[in-house]
Amino acid sequence: MKNCSVVLTLLALVAATSCTQERADVGRLVENYALVTIPAPDLTGITDNGKEVLKLYRKAADEVDKIYWQQYFGDGEAFLGSLTDPSEKLYAGINYGPWDRIDGKPFLPGYGARPEGACFYPSDMTAEEFDAWSDPDKKSPYTLVQRAADGSLKTVWYHDAYADILANVEGHLNRAADVTIKESVRHYLLEMVKGLKTDDYYDSYKAWLEMEDSKMDLVIGPIEAVDDARYGTKASYGAYVLLKNLQRTDELSAISARMPELQQMLPGDAADHDFTPGANSDIFSCNVLYCSGYTNAGFKVIGINFPYDAKIQEELGTRTIIFDNIIREKFNRTVHPVGNVLLEEVYQPHLDASAFYWTIVFREIAKGLGVKETVNGKGTVAEALGNEALVIEKAKSNVLGAWLCAQEAEAYHISALFQKEDVLTTFVTNTIRSTRFGAADPTGIANIIVYNYLLESKAITWNPSGRYSIDYDKTWQALETLGAEILRIQAHGDIDAARTWIAKYGVAGPESLSDKRALESAGIPVDIRFSYE
Repeated sequence: MKNCSVVLTLLALVAATSCTQERADVGRLVENYALVTIPAPDLTGITDNGKEVLKLYRKAADEVDKIYWQQYFGDGEAFLGSLTDPSEKLYAGINYGPWDRIDGKPFLPGYGARPEGACFYPSDMTAEEFDAWSDPDKKSPYTLVQRAADGSLKTVWYHDAYADILANVEGHLNRAADVTIKESVRHYLLEMVKGLKTDDYYDSYKAWLEMEDSKMDLVIGPIEAVDDARYGTKASYGAYVLLKNLQRTDELSAISARMPELQQMLPGDAADHDFTPGANSDIFSCNVLYCSGYTNAGFKVIGINFPYDAKIQEELGTRTIIFDNIIREKFNRTVHPVGNVLLEEVYQPHLDASAFYWTIVFREIAKGLGVKETVNGKGTVAEALGNEALVIEKAKSNVLGAWLCAQEAEAYHISALFQKEDVLTTFVTNTIRSTRFGAADPTGIANIIVYNYLLESKAITWNPSGRYSIDYDKTWQALETLGAEILRIQAHGDIDAARTWIAKYGVAGPESLSDKRALESAGIPVDIRFSYE
């Protein structure tokens, strides 16, 4: 971590001596995130052993948070300790550094642009140097690239780089394994400890997917490569502590059995999604009790489809976890208010909380659909598309999730009472809302792409009133056409098409800027942040 820390220390010294740079109104920036208090969970039916396991899960998650600070910024404790303004300290904690997750720019004076490679690579490493370097581990999701004593490049495995902190994580997980009365939980925790020690997570992912009888869940470790904007490979540490909603999980379980059928339903050339999801895919409904590290940084996701390992996905499938309490808070605090401000009144009755929930369900399911390997020998989709892969994948899951949900609603395959128009209206509203995430990370870019495509296709129309009209037939067709094109890009590893597509559609236009001003004027937050009872 030396290379990253030295650079950021110098930046901090510049910040401390700078007196001419205009300071951002950080108090206003904090208001972009509505404070949501996660209440103490109802642990009825949880044994004393189970309650102790939950405490240990949270302790492990807190340790993971320390690793994430090192990956993204450097010495987080010293950085936060140097800030005396309460709003600046709070916003720095939300963003895990001095760079705003919404626009990617520094909100504290003295800091330059956010490093594309975070702290995964030396700040002075050139692309030519990296390409010429023959280390076979340089693109592993679980290695840092650092300078050796002679100035050359070297790889350092995560389990070595963060050994001291990981020892604490492993200690908490080992104690939880001793305490739990669930054999499947014990097996998972012990396999996860092995994974953290070796950076080989195959057996821990397998054990996690087999752990079906626990009311509690823990997702922990290097999870997703969002922060590596340079090569899109290095995984950031994060953690979720979850409590299962048993009744709703039973309601969702029928969908998991239909994964192969849903795969066959996808639009476009069947050869572009010639992949059979693992037969053991399942869906859980959970409430988030605690999150840390990458999962707590900036915008809060409302569901996950995990693991990301293509081999596991093909052999065993995936687990979709829907975050009930986060979905509810997002809809009430952001989606519905945005629709009231930006939709023409005739469309507002179609804003529907159930449609939002099920769109998210199918969005997460869609992450496990499509293809994982290219059809023309270019390797995995992630390898072929490089740092464009995550933007394309997020756009795919958004588009195909809405497309599948609308189709299933029209076929009456969903028990909740909502219509296809409710799905499309709510999806459009959420897409408009999500363009406020900006182009600082793949999530924001993906939403801007979908929004601009809908606008270009006349599926939505921005009126002089500053409100939107929706053409439902064109919206449906746009989702189908766009979904098919994304699947084609992924299947063929067409990185040139991906780059052209992102360059064309991934820039916010005047309509989005007008929307941003209208929503700021109405006091509608961009997203949410958590506090815990």
